[in-house]
Amino acid sequence: MFTLTEEHDMLRDAARAFVQEKMPTAHLRAVRESKPDGFDRALWKEMSDLGWAGILIPEEHGGAALGYVGMGLVLEECGRTLAPSPLHSTALVGASALILGGTAAQKAEWLPKIAAGEAVVALAIDESAHHAPEKIKLDAKGRALTGEKKYVADGHVADLLIVAARDGGAVTLFLVPARADGVTITPLKTLDSRGAADIAFNGAKAEPLGGPELVDQVLDRARIGLAAEMLGQATQAFETTSEYLKTRTQFGQLIGSFQALQHRAAKMFVELELTRSCVLAALAALDENRNDVAEHASLAKARAGETLHLVSNEMVQMHGGIGMTDAADPGLYLKRARVAEALYGSASYHRDRYAALNNF
Repeated sequence: MFTLTEEHDMLRDAARAFVQEKMPTAHLRAVRESKPDGFDRALWKEMSDLGWAGILIPEEHGGAALGYVGMGLVLEECGRTLAPSPLHSTALVGASALILGGTAAQKAEWLPKIAAGEAVVALAIDESAHHAPEKIKLDAKGRALTGEKKYVADGHVADLLIVAARDGGAVTLFLVPARADGVTITPLKTLDSRGAADIAFNGAKAEPLGGPELVDQVLDRARIGLAAEMLGQATQAFETTSEYLKTRTQFGQLIGSFQALQHRAAKMFVELELTRSCVLAALAALDENRNDVAEHASLAKARAGETLHLVSNEMVQMHGGIGMTDAADPGLYLKRARVAEALYGSASYHRDRYAALNNF
C-alpha cells in the first residue's frame, strides 16, 4: 500500500502555503491582464528558489532529486489555485526528457539552468487540433527540421524546444533553441489565459535526444503530471462548491439541504477519491521504474479528465447565475478544465490506449 512520507507531507504543505498566499485565483486574473508571457517571472524565480524547478533533477546538476511523487504533490497544489507557471512544461516534462535521453553535455548545459529557473522548456508534439503522436509528419532529414507544431504549451516563452519529428520513419525527440534560425513562433491567445504557441520550422538545425521509446516515456510523464494538476483543480472546485452549498439559501433553506444536490455532491466526492488513487499510483509507478507506467498514465489522465469535466460543470451549475460571470471563480476552473482535458490526450484517447495496451 502506498503512503506519503514525512518529507512528502512537508513539501505539499509548503507548496500549499505558497500558492494560496502568492498565487490565488486573483493572481491569474492579474496575470492575464498585465503579463503577456502568461506567468509572473518574479514568482517563477521564487518557486525555483524554493527548489520546485529542480525536484526531479539530480543533485550534481543543482536539483533535489525528490522524485515524481514530490513533483506531483506540488503540481496538485498549483492546480488548486490555477497558478500559472512553466512548472509542468519545464521542471517536469523538459527535465524528464533531458534526464532520460540527454547526453552528458546536454544535461550539463540545460539541467542547471532549469533547476535555477533560468530556462523555460516546451515540448512540441502535436500537429493538429487533436493529440495524435502516432501521426507526426514533421521531417528531420539531415537533422534539419521542416514542418509545424500546434498548441505548444509555454512555446511562446521557451528558451529550449523539445521537438518530436520523423527521422528515417521513426519518431525521435530533438533539441532546438527557441531562437534558432528557421524557427518561427506565433503566440496564441488561449481560453484559459495560459500561454501557448504555434511553431513553424524551416530547416532549423536540431540535436537528437532519443527515439520512440523516449517519446513515450516523456509523454507519459507529461500526462501523469498534468493529471496531478487536474486533480488539484477538481479538488478545489469541489471544496469551493461544497462550501457554497452550506451558505447559499433558496426558498428559505440552505441549498445544501436539498437531497438532489447532496447526491450530486456525493458522486463528485467518490470520483475525486478514485482519481486520487489513480494519480498517486501512476506517480509511484514512475518512482519505482515499473514496466506498467504507460497503463497507469492513460488510466490517470482519463480518470482525471472525466472527473474534472464533471466537477467543473457542477461548480458552475451549483453556483447558479453567478457561476457564469467572470467575476466568480467557477468560470476560470471550467476554462482551464477544457484545455487540460484535451492536452496530451483526451479521456477517450486514453481509454482507447489503455484498452490497446491491455489487448482488449
